Amino acid sequence: MTPQTYDIVILGSGAAGLGAAVTAAAHGAQVLVLEKAGVLGGTTAWSGGWIWAPNTSLARSAGIDTAPDAPRQYLQHVLGNHFTPERVDAFLDGAPKMVEFFHSRTALQFDLGAGIPDTYSHLPGAGLGGRSVIARPYDARALKGDITALRLPLAQTTFHGMTIQAGPDLRSFMTMTRNARSFAHVTGRVLRHARDLAVHGRGMDLRNGAALAGRLMQSARELGVAWRMNTRVAALLQGGGGVNGVQLACGQIIHARRGVILATGGYGHDATLRAATFPRNDSHCSLSVPTATGDGVALATAVGAQFDTRAAAPAAYCPVSTVPCPDGTYHVFPHIIDRGKPGVIGVLANGARFCNEGLGYHDYVTALLGATPPDHPPQSWLVCDHRFLRRYGLGIVRPAPVPWRQWRRRGYLKTANTLADLAHACGMDAAGLARTVADWNTHASAGHDPAFGRGTTPYMRLQGDPDHGPNPCVAPVVKPPFHAVRVTPGSFGTFAGLACDGAARVLDHAGAPISGLYCAGADAASPFGGFYPAGGINLGPALTFGFIAGHHAATGNRP
Repeated sequence: MTPQTYDIVILGSGAAGLGAAVTAAAHGAQVLVLEKAGVLGGTTAWSGGWIWAPNTSLARSAGIDTAPDAPRQYLQHVLGNHFTPERVDAFLDGAPKMVEFFHSRTALQFDLGAGIPDTYSHLPGAGLGGRSVIARPYDARALKGDITALRLPLAQTTFHGMTIQAGPDLRSFMTMTRNARSFAHVTGRVLRHARDLAVHGRGMDLRNGAALAGRLMQSARELGVAWRMNTRVAALLQGGGGVNGVQLACGQIIHARRGVILATGGYGHDATLRAATFPRNDSHCSLSVPTATGDGVALATAVGAQFDTRAAAPAAYCPVSTVPCPDGTYHVFPHIIDRGKPGVIGVLANGARFCNEGLGYHDYVTALLGATPPDHPPQSWLVCDHRFLRRYGLGIVRPAPVPWRQWRRRGYLKTANTLADLAHACGMDAAGLARTVADWNTHASAGHDPAFGRGTTPYMRLQGDPDHGPNPCVAPVVKPPFHAVRVTPGSFGTFAGLACDGAARVLDHAGAPISGLYCAGADAASPFGGFYPAGGINLGPALTFGFIAGHHAATGNRP
């Protein structure tokens, strides 16, 4: 095969890869994106789409102008000994520039999360809003023929393929049976989605990560970025003192005049790396796309790159449940929304609570792993009553008016008229569960959680129900039948990864940059040291370091 030459070759097409491609192309580079899967978008297209990016012009325009050093102070308190000044400072400097670049020069437009607090909103430097952005809803018809190349959203987190965005959109769906305005909003969205399914065979009103991926694809195409799907890279090429191209699995050589950027999505499905780094790996489920098999790590370490496993946790944890399908297969559902609502508790096999269910999803799994004896499987149950189930849903079980009994028939949802029978159905200690619920109910009617403090910070209260009082996160569990869903450890993506500097250059074992080799997204070690300081701390660094990598590779300088 005839060798080809581009300025920059990028491996992977999630937020990091496409973000790097758009940035490099905007600065005059000829760019090729190689994607192993048959579609573009990576795990980004399945994500909630929120991007942590403090101190942006969007926040200042909304009147949110906090002290410039506050995010750094907050990260120092959260990360402790895992705080790495070079990477953190590069992120904090680059994130607002990244948002400004995409928002002003590309099809990627953002909305501000003005009311979204940082996870540990009680710590010094924490933000109470304005540090998160999300891609604006996107009409995918703008992609024209390229729409077939965009990965479909994760079925489990959509409503028949329709993406629902956290905030007013989600709240309308949650309250449609109690609010006329919400009902009208939901009716309009459902009707438009039905039209799109009939005409296009898929939803076209995209939200969340699907909107982000779609907008990046449009931007890349408008800037002349080339892409190839179903293309696997076998090796990085070296010459002239650095990396200068790739060899494909088919044998073709592609030269890269200015470098190669790795953004293949981490190693969520690499059995060997997971076994070496994940605690209780045999019980862990990854929410990353199946093609996230550590390709970037393998390619880079083969040319002397350093794989950094010093993070406090190897992955961005999230509690998940296993959803049985009619064809005998299983899917994984992330428990993001339900845990913080009033009237649900998380318990172990002994029936006891073990954490503040309404804190971050990463914290839930960290607590679960810490509370489970080594000779027991790390599992918990989210337990609620029938009022909760129909008002908020539980896992993949949707709130009213969507029917729920099919999930009981499939075995996903355990249901019983008494707590004792529910404990028996789940394999829990009945006396322990009874004591836990009785103790919870004693305090919950007054809105208190003396054991773990649910609803005591702005972040927790945001996860609750603003229409419920006195505490939006706390309510008794009293109305039979009672329900439970088994929850186990999962993750959105990996935190451990390739060591990189502030310019997104991959480092060798001596800590020196490998010329011509860049990395962003889950292939790179997280700048946040294995912690989860805010929603959007996967996509925030992915886009920011993709932006930095694309800019540096194209111009030789950081933005």
